[in-house]
Amino acid sequence: MKKTSFLTLDKAREIIASIPTPFHIYDEAGIRANARALKQAFSWNPGFKEYFAVKATPNPYILKLLMEEGCGLDCSSYTELLLAQAVGATGSDIMFSSNVTPEKDMLKAYELDAYINLDDSTHVDFLNSLVEQMPETICLRYNPGGSFSLGNTIMDMPGHAKYGMTEDQLINAISRLMKLGTKHFGIHAFLASNTTTNEYYPQLAANLFRLAVQVKEATGAHIAFVNLSGGVGVDYRPEQPKCDIAAIGEGVRQQYESILVPAGMDDVAIYTELGRFMLAPYGHLVSTVLHQKHIYREYIGLDACAADLMRPAMYGAYHHITVLGKEDAVLDHVYDVTGGLCENNDKFAIERSLPQIDIGDILVLHDTGAHGHSMGYNYNGKLRSAEVLLRPDGSFRLIRRAEKPSDYFATLDCTEFNFSE
Repeated sequence: MKKTSFLTLDKAREIIASIPTPFHIYDEAGIRANARALKQAFSWNPGFKEYFAVKATPNPYILKLLMEEGCGLDCSSYTELLLAQAVGATGSDIMFSSNVTPEKDMLKAYELDAYINLDDSTHVDFLNSLVEQMPETICLRYNPGGSFSLGNTIMDMPGHAKYGMTEDQLINAISRLMKLGTKHFGIHAFLASNTTTNEYYPQLAANLFRLAVQVKEATGAHIAFVNLSGGVGVDYRPEQPKCDIAAIGEGVRQQYESILVPAGMDDVAIYTELGRFMLAPYGHLVSTVLHQKHIYREYIGLDACAADLMRPAMYGAYHHITVLGKEDAVLDHVYDVTGGLCENNDKFAIERSLPQIDIGDILVLHDTGAHGHSMGYNYNGKLRSAEVLLRPDGSFRLIRRAEKPSDYFATLDCTEFNFSE
């Protein structure tokens, strides 16, 4: 299979004329279509709601766009809560899923009347010590321990994760919360990351639905929603399978009908917290070739670096590369594609087959719409790039300017140095 860019060479040149590379660009039409496909896949559940994981792409223009499509926002910190507040989210529009939570963060979530997702059983007393009245609805994060498998394949190891509480702790926490006045409960779990199988969500749902029935039987609590969290992945590599969200939604429906409905729990809402699935395929990192180097390997040096896209350096993650204008050229050259950080792992691709690349060529790194710009940093004094929104009519808008040296120096609390350019 072949990955294609939503950006043409002509459009890239038009944008670069006013917004220099590197920059991250997002495809509004693709984002909206994907949000609608997700909503349709779970339309069988009247209470369904997607809570977009703000950490994936924390830009208010993107968050507002998703809210227009009916999404809520999943926040994990005080600053993300401020972002949610700035775009008009409040109350049940916000899911606050945090761990090792500071008082300030918890109080802000309470002030906004967000759904608070408690990561640990001790957080019952922690929250109770901070507020005069416990929320009417509270979510609890579950960790089943051990490994999570599909068939004979181990998908991940929840028992090694720092998140969530055991089943006994969860039941005990709900019993205590009921005595403190909480009336409705949610159950949440995240067991595997970036799965590209349609079976993950239905299997996770089955586990959580069974847990919900057990909790109700043990405590009498009203389970208002089950939050399937994230984990639905994207096809970073051209040969990878692409998740079929309609098939995933149908698989969850079948588990719902077989487990919750017979238990008299057909009012349970389904929530999701998808970041990567919602945004990754609809973002590119756009960069210009600055240099070539011919030593033991052939190197292509870009004006972007790991400070703009950390995943390849941090995880060895694959991001597909398109050389704009050479989409149909023969892949008869092998390159390492690098940035300019003083770190040898600053490589977007290693021994990648690509067409002949020349200085000045414009390269697109695919699937950077989630966990791309958001993971940027300033090592080596590198400055974070701009973000651009490509509108359905072909127009574009700068939604975050590139950093300047003055931004880098702004937090130095001193007046004895002159950092002027």
